[in-house]
Amino acid sequence: MDINNLLKNENLQLEQRNQNFPYSLLLLADETIEAIDKYIHKSEVYVLKKDKEEIAVVCLYYIDDEFVEIKNIAVSEIFQGKGIGSFLLKQIQNIVKNKGFKSLIVGTPDCSFPQINFYEKNGFNKYQIRKNFYIDNYKIPIIENGVMLKDMQLLIYKF
Repeated sequence: MDINNLLKNENLQLEQRNQNFPYSLLLLADETIEAIDKYIHKSEVYVLKKDKEEIAVVCLYYIDDEFVEIKNIAVSEIFQGKGIGSFLLKQIQNIVKNKGFKSLIVGTPDCSFPQINFYEKNGFNKYQIRKNFYIDNYKIPIIENGVMLKDMQLLIYKF
């Protein structure tokens, strides 16, 4: 089912959360609860629900008057590949733009080409590398697709 059919036939709601965070979804995009807890209480958290089921989440961290960073964005595995992530990004872009910010940034491992392509398809451009991010911020090495994560690729969406 594509996103247009999903939107026509399903009840999707985006709600802001200050508690009862969906850690099972958040852990799809971050390795540990400890890592999530470093930013979640300083972030604006939005949960996308289909009927009453939580299917996606995003955490927005307000850096300054110009920049907002997506600290976590995740879609339930059974809803991946159906346009939900792009739909959620569009909603977040509207929220951030309407609040008067100039740029939305997101980071992903520099070797995570599917994620980088996803963000680029949604209007983001590569702009910076955070060297040794995964080495400096996680106690144990993170291996993704047989590669140890080291650097983070930052991408930016400008309004």
